[in-house]
Amino acid sequence: MSTGTSSGAALQPPAHSDEIKVSFPQEHVMLLTFNRPKSLNAVTPTMTEDVKRVLDWFDDEPSLWIVILTGEGRAFCAGADLIEWNKRQASGGAEDDQKRIIQDVDGFASISRRYSTSKPIIAAVNGGAYGGGMEIILNCDLVIASEDAMLALPEVKRGVVAIQGGMPRLSRIAGHQLASEMLLLGKAISATDAATRFGFVNKVVPKAEVLSTALAWAAEIAQNSPDAIQSTKRALLLATRHGSVEDAVIAHVSSKESKRAFTSENIQEGLRAFTEKRKPSWKNPAKL
Repeated sequence: MSTGTSSGAALQPPAHSDEIKVSFPQEHVMLLTFNRPKSLNAVTPTMTEDVKRVLDWFDDEPSLWIVILTGEGRAFCAGADLIEWNKRQASGGAEDDQKRIIQDVDGFASISRRYSTSKPIIAAVNGGAYGGGMEIILNCDLVIASEDAMLALPEVKRGVVAIQGGMPRLSRIAGHQLASEMLLLGKAISATDAATRFGFVNKVVPKAEVLSTALAWAAEIAQNSPDAIQSTKRALLLATRHGSVEDAVIAHVSSKESKRAFTSENIQEGLRAFTEKRKPSWKNPAKL
């Protein structure tokens, strides 16, 4: 339960093109939909700019605690627009591509390497995810996938590389051999294999239940303290950057999210509610 409000009518996200859709389907939740269904939601520079602007705003909006990503139509995201990539390559843009990858710290579609976000990101994978679309999924915290979704990192089949975070993330999640199976063969796997063999999908459901399941999980998260949730996610992110548990613990305790959690009204409310044998009533976190 919370006392903060997150009415879609009251929230004003930044202006964006029609290549994405932004809505607020329930309290504290933002739904961001990739909206190029005729191109299987392949990502364009315009879409990337839109996503960055909206997610930066989401990060800074206290009443929004969780974001769900999904795709319009039959695919989640087909990755990069290879036709545009071919044009850049033909015009000698390879060096510029490498510089851009280093400079764009949030990664593909401003999601695949995004580290600043301490709010949970749920992928509602309504259909196929390929290349950069897969790299987006690998940087989400929870993944709900349609039972008919096929997932692939097929870059090697086109002479390119899954350079935007997908390779190290998959190696850490699935292990070297299974990561090699996906990356070196470039083959697509089923959502069921992604859940049971490779370990990067949390739950597989019928296509019609993907978004409703993601919303139900978001509602469960919203029953918990947003300060504690965001501090916990920061700890998980720091664990990927520190080799030792002790270093990760110290970095987490020193983080902005941890300091806020220790001093927030919500920690007091949670402990008080426990002693009074009632449900806590959470407030929106203070801005970091």
